[in-house]
Amino acid sequence: MKLLQYKQGNQLKLGVKVDLGIIDIVAASQAAGISAPLSIEEAIAGGEAALTQLEAVIKATAANANHMYVPHDSSFTYAPVVTNPQKIICVGLNYRKHAEETKAEIPTSPILFNKFANSLSAHDDKVELPHTSNEVDYEAELAIIIGKAAKNIEEADALDYVFGYSCANDLSARNLQRRTSQWMLGKSCDGFAPIGPYIVTAEEVNDPDKLTISCRVNGVQKQLSNTEDMIFSCRSIISYISKHMTLLPGDVILTGTPEGVVIGYPRDQRVYLKSGDVVTVEIEQLGELSVTMQ
Repeated sequence: MKLLQYKQGNQLKLGVKVDLGIIDIVAASQAAGISAPLSIEEAIAGGEAALTQLEAVIKATAANANHMYVPHDSSFTYAPVVTNPQKIICVGLNYRKHAEETKAEIPTSPILFNKFANSLSAHDDKVELPHTSNEVDYEAELAIIIGKAAKNIEEADALDYVFGYSCANDLSARNLQRRTSQWMLGKSCDGFAPIGPYIVTAEEVNDPDKLTISCRVNGVQKQLSNTEDMIFSCRSIISYISKHMTLLPGDVILTGTPEGVVIGYPRDQRVYLKSGDVVTVEIEQLGELSVTMQ
């Protein structure tokens, strides 16, 4: 199932992407007389029961409710797939070839840093380049959305705590990132965590550690890899974090980026993002996430 959030006017709504379009879950569930989650928070917290209800709404809409599909007019915009996660945890240097291109040592444990909710942005958003940086870089990443509280869990059980997966872009202002040993300033500018366009629920992703991942800037491919190049697997990342802090439903983990980022080029060949650039992250089974820098 592909869940998303979108805005119509000032209203934030829950939708499900199907072959015929996007279903307005509030309208469709009311029309069908089916109790269903009406927000992404309710969908995540409701677990299997909520997904079963949403499946019933999808079937009812396919049978007899074409007017319940959302029109793609000027009133429609995508929203980030989660609204206000308690935690956005990111993993640095988690692809072998990326560590090599930046001449960094291969880490022996996950390098963790954070972003905040102000950095969330959505598919088709415009992301403002900060006035304090002319070194903004792209980073295609697989996002994990946690589905239930996870504390002190083992790797073998870790994926049972995943609600779903999404495309993400860990936008990074490199000069700000380098300013101190803490990366946060260069990672948490407004809009610097595009995520979407959907959360693809966990049962639809065969193996999150074997997904093709890429990034294009203005249609030119910059990154192309596979999550199997990750140093720490999705299972090991979730388990590791859970042994230091409790993961909660709706928390987001960005799992690192592959080689091909701007900072990996020789200094005289680095071309950082500029106003008007369109950056597209594509991950196998999860779709495409595009934002325009401005």
